Amino acid sequence: MTVFKPGNLVVLKSGGPVMTVDAVNTDIFDDNKVTGIVCVWFLGEKLQRVRFAHDAIEPARLQKTSSRKRKARLEKATGEYKMVLDEMVAAMNIPADETDASSKVAERPEAKTVVEQPETAPAPKDVAA
Repeated sequence: MTVFKPGNLVVLKSGGPVMTVDAVNTDIFDDNKVTGIVCVWFLGEKLQRVRFAHDAIEPARLQKTSSRKRKARLEKATGEYKMVLDEMVAAMNIPADETDASSKVAERPEAKTVVEQPETAPAPKDVAA
């Protein structure tokens, strides 16, 4: 009998998506007696969670990709990611006084906010009788 642990990747013996073991249910009196395997997977963006009998699932057989293909995908992703990061760094390193938007806002008179303080009422005079 295959021993499943949370985190293992499994599939139904009848086929279907690759699922992750979430929990292994055991008998209340015997921890070695598995009563069900709770599996989770995504169907689109919705998380599915179902309990299956131990005999209905098997370990998923994952296809291995060649190291050459994996390296090519990694280099492509790294290149695209580096380009985006370089653009962000360049944008953040532009001094504020050189940007058109910030200098135009500073020159507009309506952009300056004036806060007026309310006048304080004079203190009451002590009336001595």
